[in-house]
Amino acid sequence: MKRLFNLLSLVGGYKVATGLSVMFNLLSVIFGLFSIALLIPFLNLIFRASTEDYTRYLASKPEKFALDSEYIQNTMNYYLANIIMQDPENGRMNALILICISIISFIFLKNITRYLAYFFLAIVRNGVMFDLRNDIFRKLLGLPIGYFSEEKKGDIMARMTNDVQEVEWTIMTSLEMMFRDPFSIILYLVALFILSPSLTVFVLIILPISGFIIGRIGKSLKKTSEDGQHHMGLLVSLIEETIGGLRIIKAFGTESYMNEKFKSTNSTYMGYMIKMLRKRDLASPVSEFLGVFIMIVIIWYGGRLILVDQNSSLEAATFLMYIALFTQIISPAKAFTVAIYNVQKGSASLDRIHKILSSDAKIPEKENALELTTFKDRIDYKNIFFSYRDTEVIHGIDLEIKKGQTVALVGPSGSGKSTLADLLPRFYDISAGNIAIDGIDIRELKIKDLRNQIGVVTQQSILFNDTVANNISFGSKDSTREEIMKAAMVANAHEFIMELQGGYEYNVGDGGTKLSGGQKQRISIARAVLNNPPILILDEATSSLDTESEKEVQEALQKLMENRTSLVIAHRLSTIVNADRIYVLEKGKIIDHGTHNELLERAGLYRKLYELQAFA
Repeated sequence: MKRLFNLLSLVGGYKVATGLSVMFNLLSVIFGLFSIALLIPFLNLIFRASTEDYTRYLASKPEKFALDSEYIQNTMNYYLANIIMQDPENGRMNALILICISIISFIFLKNITRYLAYFFLAIVRNGVMFDLRNDIFRKLLGLPIGYFSEEKKGDIMARMTNDVQEVEWTIMTSLEMMFRDPFSIILYLVALFILSPSLTVFVLIILPISGFIIGRIGKSLKKTSEDGQHHMGLLVSLIEETIGGLRIIKAFGTESYMNEKFKSTNSTYMGYMIKMLRKRDLASPVSEFLGVFIMIVIIWYGGRLILVDQNSSLEAATFLMYIALFTQIISPAKAFTVAIYNVQKGSASLDRIHKILSSDAKIPEKENALELTTFKDRIDYKNIFFSYRDTEVIHGIDLEIKKGQTVALVGPSGSGKSTLADLLPRFYDISAGNIAIDGIDIRELKIKDLRNQIGVVTQQSILFNDTVANNISFGSKDSTREEIMKAAMVANAHEFIMELQGGYEYNVGDGGTKLSGGQKQRISIARAVLNNPPILILDEATSSLDTESEKEVQEALQKLMENRTSLVIAHRLSTIVNADRIYVLEKGKIIDHGTHNELLERAGLYRKLYELQAFA
């Protein structure tokens, strides 16, 4: 329930709409109460009372207000008798017309106020979901890259979509009932207590039995729902992996295997959903049966008071009104019970969402972080250590990159090259040591300022499902079309862009699927050119390209690196022969460094890697 209260805390941003919804719900219940209160006693008075009764009613007008059934009944009798006695011939018909008009007026007011309650509650409900989605997305943007390495992307997507939708259609839908039905139940119970305190006390004694039964089923429902939502996350992950790896699946002929894997996960999910729906659908019949059972007990107990107990003040008309009022409790009580079940079902999704919102795995920024507007001198890695999942992957690395230099990191896969590069823009934080720009620890700087000084071109070009122009200007949204085109020319991309249908307005597809690897790479380079950062990280930027594409990309990179400080990672050592300094890494340590020629002369790991590629 703590998660539910956290969700309801978002309602605080919509206090006016919430207050109006509560007020109109309260008025709706009151008008409904009056419409029922008018019905039975008045009709009984009209059709069964004699002239002598009307005379007696006129003479017994209550003078002192009292909140009990006798005062209410005597007051209604007095005013109705007054109408009837003013016109003995047509009085009863006039009273009947008045009753009908009064009842329909109260019903009209009840439904008008009920609609207004829903009107304002819609603002609250959708506003809360709007805020929740924004909170989740903002949180995802703030989480470090390491978080997404440990979580399944499909499961995160399921929490952002399916779980949020589940919360909307269970908890937030139930919010309507929770805002309305408790008022109905409480006010009707108060009215019942006024009519007959002893009968109502008897009802309240047996109500906890219903609550206990409902609570037991609801607790079981939450566990089943939680398991179901977890398996929905597995389904989304499997779909996402299948679509992303469809080429490999087809190439290895594993369609049947993947299909069976999906069917198995889907079957498990179906089983949980069937169990969950069976438990949820049990709510309505159980609550209805319990409500009818209690009403039968009331009829028995109330009838006994009238027929047997001579000291009871309960009259037949009052008892009929009591039963009519109690029947009005059954519907909101039933709806409220369903709402409780839905909240239990939705709270499982809320827990999954909360795991994202409560995650403290974020890169911290100091409260009074320093601004970084320019890069003037050098970058220093000093005795750097970094651990991932309790495994140390970088061991005591020291290196210096002076402004304007091109420094390369080489080594076998898993040696720590990409990790070392990712530490500079603080995609991860070091475990020990110090990384400084112009002598200032990067942890002292504003993260946004730090990353504004760095451009990144990776092996896997990240493009968005948007136009070529918008992909190039990503991060530089104020750029003009002329500036975008100049950046594309530097990246050797302008020529092929103009050949696309629509040119710079061509949509590249999801992840740039409509473009070749070299084309995507050059658009990524154009993005870095347009951003114009003083520091570049080129992480294996050409390792996935064919020879012709690599040549075009390499020319673009050479233009990009002019007058910039570059940190280059490449498996193809031929691309870094002109680097000012090359650091050779193995198992998270620097084992050698120097220029290309110096490293070849030493006959170490670098020469071995270079000769292997040369012969290949």
